[in-house]
Amino acid sequence: MSHCPHLDGMSTTWVLEEYRRGEETYDEQLRIIDAFDETMEKDRKRIRELEREVAELRAKYQALHQKQFKPNRKKHAACEEKAADRSLERKKRGPPLGHPGWFRAKPTQIDRRVAVTAPQQCPHCGSKEMAPLNECMEHIQEDIVLVPHPMVTRYVHEQAWCNRCQRSVVQPASDEILHAPIGPVAKATAMYLRYEIGVPYRKVVEIFRVLFGLSAVPASLVGFDQKAVRMSEKIHADLREKLRASRIAHADETSWRNDGLGHFVWFGGNDHIAFFHIDRHRSAEVAKAIFGKDFSGTLVRDRYAAYNGIGAHWQACLAHIITTSKEIQREHSLLPDPEKDNGVDSFTLRLKELCSWACDIGQKIKSGHISQNSAAKIEKRFLRELKAICKQPLRFKPAETLRKYLLGPDQKSLFTFLRIPGVPPTNNHAEQSLRKMVIFRKVCFGTRSDKGLKSHSVIPSLVQTAKRQGVHPLSFLKTLLTSDAATAQAALYNNSS
Repeated sequence: MSHCPHLDGMSTTWVLEEYRRGEETYDEQLRIIDAFDETMEKDRKRIRELEREVAELRAKYQALHQKQFKPNRKKHAACEEKAADRSLERKKRGPPLGHPGWFRAKPTQIDRRVAVTAPQQCPHCGSKEMAPLNECMEHIQEDIVLVPHPMVTRYVHEQAWCNRCQRSVVQPASDEILHAPIGPVAKATAMYLRYEIGVPYRKVVEIFRVLFGLSAVPASLVGFDQKAVRMSEKIHADLREKLRASRIAHADETSWRNDGLGHFVWFGGNDHIAFFHIDRHRSAEVAKAIFGKDFSGTLVRDRYAAYNGIGAHWQACLAHIITTSKEIQREHSLLPDPEKDNGVDSFTLRLKELCSWACDIGQKIKSGHISQNSAAKIEKRFLRELKAICKQPLRFKPAETLRKYLLGPDQKSLFTFLRIPGVPPTNNHAEQSLRKMVIFRKVCFGTRSDKGLKSHSVIPSLVQTAKRQGVHPLSFLKTLLTSDAATAQAALYNNSS
């Protein structure tokens, strides 16, 4: 019997086949549901990760905007302390107790004497009942004397005939630039005002017109710079070679604009020389072109990867690590409570204290209060403390990235100053060296041509090097404009031997 009356006359074979097919369909649906559940679980994890990243980016964005309007924490802390205890006396303003004061040196030469009669009326109460005294009061005052006209010199040259060139020739006087209507002192002053003081070309022209009665145009000042650059290209190249031969060097870079395009000002130098180079790129090739592939000294730098492989040793800037820790702590404080990691605040606080302690040790080594021989024991202590600080992993990504860096292969570069004499724990030297370029960038908004890039690479290098050699930049620039390259190079260095 193939048809069952209890199944409304349907075929039993067909019903059994449909039943088995239903089981297969049910199993397939279960597999699909499991696949959907697995996909949804992955999506939920991914959404959770994205939510955490969004929270971190929002905190970073908020911290970035608040950075420009950062409150004075010391001032607020002082106000809170004063409000809590009104009985505290207000701290006396001024330097700490025992700090030596600064006083203007008394002039040794008196150029003129002026006798002033006694007053006939009191300047305080207006009384005319005045009695003369036998004592005199002396007052010494320094002032400047403005000469409202330039000094014009006529040079009368005796000529000689060159049989080889078949023309007449002359030689310049000691303070003369042949065929130049403006003399070397004015040109050196213009370059000094621009590259050391940071005055734009047009304002230099105004200073010359008002204070010295010398007329010029900004294009003329540009010509002064370009001529000085042509005369000092070999000196600039020699500075690069001296940098490559240095035992200790600092390196850093900052942004620059040239004709609307992004460039970078690279710095390399130490206490004796300064070398600037403006380049379109911020790559390792530029760093190697400055310091050379065979630089064997110690490089003090930040954690930028372009400097990797340069120098036999390098010192990481601990001040940068302190700043990074502060930024991480500030960004972490802006996260929602569910996204915060309780270990981040402890990590950043202990790391800042360790780096600040290391900087203090570096100052004591420099001043001679701690010998270099005892620094090895201090380094072992620092490494143990650093290992304890970085022991636990962190969920906050910027903090975890810094933690992994501190435990990575570059850990040995954190305390190089404890092993190599003369190496500082921070890169403040390079930061301060670039400061004038940063301020000047705000004044002139960069350069407009390749010649401008060259001028702002070469002349700042010469001016800063002259200052570090104890040579006044004005004196050197005047020598550069009136002498040959060898004489100018000798004048750049305090010990010209």
